[in-house]
Amino acid sequence: MSSPITHYGRFSRLLHWGMAALFAFQFLTAIVHFALPDTALEAAVWGAHKPLGVLLMLLVAVRLAWALVDRARRPAAINLAACVGHLTLYLLMVAVPLVALLRQYGSGRAFAPFGIPLMPGFEGEIEWMTAVGGIFHGLLGWALLALIVGHVAMALLHRRMAGEDVLVRMLPRKADGR
Repeated sequence: MSSPITHYGRFSRLLHWGMAALFAFQFLTAIVHFALPDTALEAAVWGAHKPLGVLLMLLVAVRLAWALVDRARRPAAINLAACVGHLTLYLLMVAVPLVALLRQYGSGRAFAPFGIPLMPGFEGEIEWMTAVGGIFHGLLGWALLALIVGHVAMALLHRRMAGEDVLVRMLPRKADGR
Protein backbone atom coordinates (compact mmCIF):
# COMPACT_ATOMS: atom_id res chain seq x y z
CA MET A 1 0.00 0.00 0.00
CA SER A 2 1.43 3.37 -0.96
CA SER A 3 1.73 6.23 1.49
CA PRO A 4 -0.72 9.13 1.18
CA ILE A 5 0.32 12.13 -0.90
CA THR A 6 1.17 14.97 1.46
CA HIS A 7 2.47 17.75 -0.83
CA TYR A 8 1.64 19.37 -4.14
CA GLY A 9 4.28 19.07 -6.85
CA ARG A 10 6.60 21.86 -7.97
CA PHE A 11 4.49 23.01 -10.92
CA SER A 12 1.32 23.16 -8.81
CA ARG A 13 3.14 25.18 -6.15
CA LEU A 14 4.61 27.51 -8.78
CA LEU A 15 1.14 28.16 -10.20
CA HIS A 16 -0.35 28.63 -6.73
CA TRP A 17 2.23 31.09 -5.36
CA GLY A 18 2.79 32.88 -8.67
CA MET A 19 -0.93 33.44 -9.09
CA ALA A 20 -1.21 34.49 -5.44
CA ALA A 21 1.33 37.26 -6.09
CA LEU A 22 -0.42 38.32 -9.31
CA PHE A 23 -3.83 38.33 -7.59
CA ALA A 24 -2.41 40.44 -4.76
CA PHE A 25 -1.24 43.02 -7.29
CA GLN A 26 -4.53 42.77 -9.22
CA PHE A 27 -6.54 43.50 -6.08
CA LEU A 28 -4.15 46.31 -5.18
CA THR A 29 -4.89 47.95 -8.54
CA ALA A 30 -8.64 47.61 -7.91
CA ILE A 31 -8.40 49.01 -4.38
CA VAL A 32 -6.31 51.95 -5.58
CA HIS A 33 -8.76 52.57 -8.44
CA PHE A 34 -11.68 52.48 -5.99
CA ALA A 35 -10.11 54.36 -3.06
CA LEU A 36 -7.75 56.79 -4.82
CA PRO A 37 -9.32 57.75 -8.16
CA ASP A 38 -7.63 60.40 -10.28
CA THR A 39 -4.32 60.19 -8.41
CA ALA A 40 -0.79 59.59 -9.63
CA LEU A 41 -0.82 56.18 -7.92
CA GLU A 42 -3.98 55.16 -9.77
CA ALA A 43 -2.47 56.36 -13.05
CA ALA A 44 0.64 54.29 -12.31
CA VAL A 45 -1.12 50.99 -11.54
CA TRP A 46 -4.57 50.98 -13.14
CA GLY A 47 -3.30 50.43 -16.69
CA ALA A 48 -2.03 47.01 -15.63
CA HIS A 49 -5.45 45.79 -14.43
CA LYS A 50 -6.89 44.53 -17.73
CA PRO A 51 -3.73 42.92 -19.15
CA LEU A 52 -3.04 41.28 -15.79
CA GLY A 53 -6.63 40.02 -15.73
CA VAL A 54 -6.08 38.33 -19.09
CA LEU A 55 -2.83 36.79 -17.87
CA LEU A 56 -4.56 35.50 -14.74
CA MET A 57 -7.39 34.08 -16.83
CA LEU A 58 -4.87 32.15 -18.93
CA LEU A 59 -3.08 30.91 -15.81
CA VAL A 60 -6.41 29.76 -14.34
CA ALA A 61 -7.00 27.72 -17.50
CA VAL A 62 -3.50 26.21 -17.20
CA ARG A 63 -4.08 25.53 -13.53
CA LEU A 64 -7.43 23.82 -14.14
CA ALA A 65 -5.95 21.69 -16.92
CA TRP A 66 -2.97 20.79 -14.73
CA ALA A 67 -5.25 19.90 -11.81
CA LEU A 68 -7.05 17.41 -14.06
CA VAL A 69 -3.84 15.94 -15.48
CA ASP A 70 -2.13 15.78 -12.07
CA ARG A 71 -5.16 14.79 -9.96
CA ALA A 72 -3.74 11.39 -8.97
CA ARG A 73 -0.62 13.05 -7.50
CA ARG A 74 -2.38 15.67 -5.36
CA PRO A 75 -3.20 15.55 -1.64
CA ALA A 76 -6.81 14.74 -0.85
CA ALA A 77 -9.11 17.51 0.38
CA ILE A 78 -9.27 17.59 4.16
CA ASN A 79 -13.07 17.89 4.22
CA LEU A 80 -16.13 18.79 2.17
CA ALA A 81 -15.98 22.48 3.16
CA ALA A 82 -12.41 22.76 1.81
CA CYS A 83 -13.47 21.05 -1.42
CA VAL A 84 -16.45 23.40 -1.87
CA GLY A 85 -14.28 26.42 -1.01
CA HIS A 86 -11.67 25.50 -3.61
CA LEU A 87 -14.32 24.83 -6.27
CA THR A 88 -15.87 28.23 -5.53
CA LEU A 89 -12.46 29.90 -5.80
CA TYR A 90 -11.96 28.33 -9.23
CA LEU A 91 -15.47 29.25 -10.32
CA LEU A 92 -14.90 32.89 -9.39
CA MET A 93 -11.40 32.93 -10.93
CA VAL A 94 -13.10 31.97 -14.22
CA ALA A 95 -16.27 34.06 -13.89
CA VAL A 96 -14.67 37.39 -12.94
CA PRO A 97 -12.54 37.79 -16.09
CA LEU A 98 -15.23 36.31 -18.36
CA VAL A 99 -17.71 38.92 -17.16
CA ALA A 100 -15.05 41.61 -17.70
CA LEU A 101 -14.46 40.37 -21.25
CA LEU A 102 -18.21 40.44 -21.88
CA ARG A 103 -18.29 44.07 -20.72
CA GLN A 104 -15.22 44.91 -22.79
CA TYR A 105 -16.69 43.44 -25.95
CA GLY A 106 -20.06 45.10 -25.35
CA SER A 107 -18.37 48.49 -24.97
CA GLY A 108 -17.31 48.41 -28.62
CA ARG A 109 -13.74 49.38 -27.69
CA ALA A 110 -10.84 47.44 -29.12
CA PHE A 111 -8.89 45.35 -26.66
CA ALA A 112 -5.26 44.37 -27.17
CA PRO A 113 -3.57 43.34 -23.91
CA PHE A 114 0.21 43.15 -24.24
CA GLY A 115 -0.27 44.39 -27.82
CA ILE A 116 -2.11 41.21 -28.84
CA PRO A 117 -5.42 42.08 -30.50
CA LEU A 118 -8.19 40.10 -28.80
CA MET A 119 -11.21 42.20 -29.72
CA PRO A 120 -11.68 44.60 -32.58
CA GLY A 121 -13.53 47.78 -31.86
CA PHE A 122 -16.88 48.66 -33.42
CA GLU A 123 -19.30 51.57 -33.50
CA GLY A 124 -21.88 51.64 -30.76
CA GLU A 125 -22.40 49.54 -27.69
CA ILE A 126 -24.21 46.35 -26.74
CA GLU A 127 -25.91 47.63 -23.63
CA TRP A 128 -26.90 44.35 -22.02
CA MET A 129 -23.26 43.20 -22.14
CA THR A 130 -21.92 46.35 -20.55
CA ALA A 131 -24.72 46.29 -17.97
CA VAL A 132 -24.08 42.67 -16.96
CA GLY A 133 -20.34 43.26 -16.88
CA GLY A 134 -20.72 46.52 -15.00
CA ILE A 135 -22.86 44.90 -12.32
CA PHE A 136 -21.09 41.60 -11.88
CA HIS A 137 -17.37 42.13 -12.54
CA GLY A 138 -16.79 44.22 -9.44
CA LEU A 139 -19.27 42.33 -7.29
CA LEU A 140 -17.79 38.93 -8.13
CA GLY A 141 -14.26 40.36 -7.90
CA TRP A 142 -14.83 41.55 -4.33
CA ALA A 143 -16.44 38.20 -3.52
CA LEU A 144 -13.30 36.51 -4.87
CA LEU A 145 -11.14 38.71 -2.65
CA ALA A 146 -13.27 37.83 0.39
CA LEU A 147 -12.97 34.13 -0.45
CA ILE A 148 -9.19 34.44 -0.88
CA VAL A 149 -8.93 36.13 2.52
CA GLY A 150 -11.00 33.27 3.96
CA HIS A 151 -8.75 30.74 2.19
CA VAL A 152 -5.65 32.29 3.78
CA ALA A 153 -7.35 32.53 7.18
CA MET A 154 -8.37 28.86 7.06
CA ALA A 155 -4.87 27.77 6.02
CA LEU A 156 -3.44 29.70 8.99
CA LEU A 157 -6.13 28.32 11.34
CA HIS A 158 -5.43 24.77 10.23
CA ARG A 159 -1.70 25.39 10.69
CA ARG A 160 -2.39 26.06 14.37
CA MET A 161 -4.52 22.92 14.73
CA ALA A 162 -2.66 19.78 15.74
CA GLY A 163 -2.24 17.42 12.81
CA GLU A 164 -3.91 19.69 10.26
CA ASP A 165 -1.08 21.87 8.94
CA VAL A 166 -2.37 22.17 5.37
CA LEU A 167 -0.01 25.05 4.56
CA VAL A 168 2.94 22.66 4.34
CA ARG A 169 1.22 21.01 1.35
CA MET A 170 2.13 24.09 -0.69
CA LEU A 171 5.72 24.23 0.58
CA PRO A 172 8.66 22.12 -0.67
CA ARG A 173 9.25 18.90 1.22
CA LYS A 174 12.45 18.96 3.24
CA ALA A 175 13.46 15.37 2.52
CA ASP A 176 13.57 15.44 -1.27
CA GLY A 177 13.18 19.14 -2.09
CA ARG A 178 10.20 18.33 -4.33
